[in-house]
Amino acid sequence: MSDPFDLTDDLPPPQESAPPSGAAPDYLVGLNEGQRAAVETVDGPVLVLAGAGTGKTRALTTRLAHILVQGHAHPQEMLAVTFTNKAAREMKERVGQLVGRDVEGWWIGTFHALGARILRVHAELVGLESNFTILDADDQVRLLKQIGEAEGVDDKRWPARTLMGVIQRWKDRGLTPDKVSDIEEGVECADGRAVDLYRQYQERLQVLNAADFGDLLLHCLTLFQAAPDVLKSYQQRFRYILVDEYQDTNVAQYLWLRLLAQGYKNICCVGDDDQSIYSWRGAEVGNILRFEEDFPGARVVRLERNYRSTGHILGAASGLIANNEGRLGKTLWTEDGQGEKVVVQGVWDGQEEARLVCEEIENFHRKGFPLREMAVLVRAGFQMREFEERLITLGVPYRIIGGPRFYERKEIRDAIAYLRMVVQPADSLAFERIVNVPKRGIGKTTERVIHELSRTAAIPMAEATVQLIETDEIKPKQRNTLAGLLEDFARWRSQLATMNHAELAALVLDESGYMDALRMDKSPEAPGRIENLKELIPAIEEFETIPAFLEHVSLVMENDSDTGQDKVSIMTLHGAKGLEFDLVFLPGWEEGVFPHQRALDEGGHKALEEERRLAYVGITRARKQAFLVHAANRRIYNQWQSALPSRFIDELPPEHIDRRGGRGLYGSQRGFGGGGLSDGGSAGFAFPARRRRRVIDAEAFEVAAINRPSRFSIGQRVFHQKFGYGTILDADGEKLEIAFEKAGTKKVMEAFVEES
Repeated sequence: MSDPFDLTDDLPPPQESAPPSGAAPDYLVGLNEGQRAAVETVDGPVLVLAGAGTGKTRALTTRLAHILVQGHAHPQEMLAVTFTNKAAREMKERVGQLVGRDVEGWWIGTFHALGARILRVHAELVGLESNFTILDADDQVRLLKQIGEAEGVDDKRWPARTLMGVIQRWKDRGLTPDKVSDIEEGVECADGRAVDLYRQYQERLQVLNAADFGDLLLHCLTLFQAAPDVLKSYQQRFRYILVDEYQDTNVAQYLWLRLLAQGYKNICCVGDDDQSIYSWRGAEVGNILRFEEDFPGARVVRLERNYRSTGHILGAASGLIANNEGRLGKTLWTEDGQGEKVVVQGVWDGQEEARLVCEEIENFHRKGFPLREMAVLVRAGFQMREFEERLITLGVPYRIIGGPRFYERKEIRDAIAYLRMVVQPADSLAFERIVNVPKRGIGKTTERVIHELSRTAAIPMAEATVQLIETDEIKPKQRNTLAGLLEDFARWRSQLATMNHAELAALVLDESGYMDALRMDKSPEAPGRIENLKELIPAIEEFETIPAFLEHVSLVMENDSDTGQDKVSIMTLHGAKGLEFDLVFLPGWEEGVFPHQRALDEGGHKALEEERRLAYVGITRARKQAFLVHAANRRIYNQWQSALPSRFIDELPPEHIDRRGGRGLYGSQRGFGGGGLSDGGSAGFAFPARRRRRVIDAEAFEVAAINRPSRFSIGQRVFHQKFGYGTILDADGEKLEIAFEKAGTKKVMEAFVEES
């Protein structure tokens, strides 16, 4: 089949090698030996191992410019793959600056964008039309949920979002439904029906003339296998292929690239095996490790001169990562001097850790370091809370990068809404947020009825609900559910004066079903949300009462100053990749926290090596100084657990670190040997035993309006918005009993009735 984008037949043949020249072109001036080798080695497969801060982007863009300037290929014959659209734009701009003109017609973009471009041309060969729709994540989940409901899949046990995660992992591995084997992870989902649901989902997408993001490469693989002539046309088109961040590719991306590169075999992959930290997103570090096997005769170029960090920082990071077995090997070095050693500080507990780090931030700021050049990098999101609290206390501006602040996270806001309702039953905003969280079958129709009565009668939503559960505007099932929820709030409210407030908060999260819903959620985000809720409980314990805690949260939420202000950055280690700061603080270097216990339990030795790569990434974010902190004790849900320093600390070369004293490191060692954090399940979050006492606290809602005489009289003909025309049989305040002409006798609220 002809390709309308194929313009290569109209172009003169490119030169097979660079013309002889005397002095080096201007764009080569200033490149070091490794960078120049990465630029000028244009023939055959090339793997550029680019260590952190080694000028990878400059080498990459200069290579593309060199191929164009030397006439090795025309823009239309070059394929450049990036991981973000922003990176693609920046690459195009920088190459244009180097060659002195805009570069048009070349294939540059993300895997998904390039895959979609190919599919638009050949869509009919995979059962689609060229104008196919690309579904977003919400549409994908909604479609799969419809299929699951039709098949009788229990959505509470197997949420559609969880099943979609399984299907996308299969797609990331290049597996169509017929290729998923019995040993694949996830086949047991939905009582063994996951593969069939996957098949039906793909069939439904085809009917809708739609594809999801995983399909953009999966369909390309199917296309290339089913239509060798199409594959050959693209192999002949792309004389040069360049791939950035190759260590982050998944199996489908790897297969796609390998097929396209079989034409000229001029593929250059740029990456760092020591910074492969996204296996949970499907990345396979093995792709970069076996590059020389996939492309025999490949040249490996190492970029090892670092332009970012001091000698001690690089020495500590290199010594640490050398303990990994699965790596190709390189050693970073710098000409900028040794600088300060990496500080390793032991402290007694998490509060002292936050106090120490934040005071150091203040000290360095007084010495002239901008706050924006300082960062706190944590292994897990739950660690952020104590640093946020401390910085607020000190009045130091901060920003959370890569996610919301602790009290802005969905699960925390949900938990706070429950506590607000316990303390203040008239809080309609809190009631509206959690009335169907977790899902309890209260749909939009029921919520609309509650809203309407609340607005018409000028009463809180909870009070409106108390009245509606005694009438027929809402279906019996929803009435019973709402009655149970109000009974729960009444019981929790009665325990405010007698129960420890932190224990009560934990009880609310447990008995509401919120924690159970998270435990059943198999999405990658669920364990982190559980950890955040674990961190919320000791935060509440620091205050005398729940109302005092809620007032504190309100003040914290107001602490959001101008976005252009100089601020400290707080983020996870995963979110820090690609960033750099003068000063980096790395707290929580303890067994169970870092390396993370859940990762070790699930991934074993392979996961340990990725945790070590994550530590390497963390240290190499620092330009001038890095501070590692570990605590001897951590409080997990009001239970103190002793913790050993991370094994990674012992792997740091002594000549590059400065071990400083502290009770956590040199104090009493009795009681050490605890297991760190729990794995994100119920362990470590021991709720009090459930105590059920069902009673609706009607007095809490002050339903005085019930005793007001009705504006209607017995025997009067009226119209109800839902049930139609009828005659009033009885009136009890705002509650009416009406014999409807079509719906029979119902109890309704006066607010929904009009004179006939």
